[in-house]
Amino acid sequence: MTEQKSTERNANRDPITGAPGAHPVGTGIGAAAAGAAAGAAGGALGGPVGAAVGAVVGGVAGGLAGHAAAEAIDPTAEDAYWRDNYAKRPYFSKEVPYDTYSPAYKYGWESRGRHAGRSFDEAESELRAGWEKSGHSAGLPWDKAKPATRDAWGRVENAARAQKKAF
Repeated sequence: MTEQKSTERNANRDPITGAPGAHPVGTGIGAAAAGAAAGAAGGALGGPVGAAVGAVVGGVAGGLAGHAAAEAIDPTAEDAYWRDNYAKRPYFSKEVPYDTYSPAYKYGWESRGRHAGRSFDEAESELRAGWEKSGHSAGLPWDKAKPATRDAWGRVENAARAQKKAF
């Protein structure tokens, strides 16, 4: 039974349809950003009606783009990658097992999406505060978590750049 729960959780199911691979946050962010941009463009061209139509069309297109960007972040694949590679990183310590680093990696790949358009260095003070507030700092203080968080952030950022180039 535990195996099924683990598989179900890792499927990233849509909360409404139950379809695997859902990323409602990425979809919502993309929809909001594109909807606002398209609404502004529509307003400039067609007044209030153009703005409303532009917002709807932009929201749908942005939702699809946001979903595609979020799809680039597969939590199961990210965890597997870091589990296999953390021991090769310069900050690795034999005394610190993967399970201690794991929350820092997760924090990095999740935080990158929340701070899109900003560099890690620009967001660091907020990241540190969030890390310390999360309670994870008891097992891994920020100065030890930061390199792992930065690594995961950078991996997601590189994947996003590669995806942009593909379009």
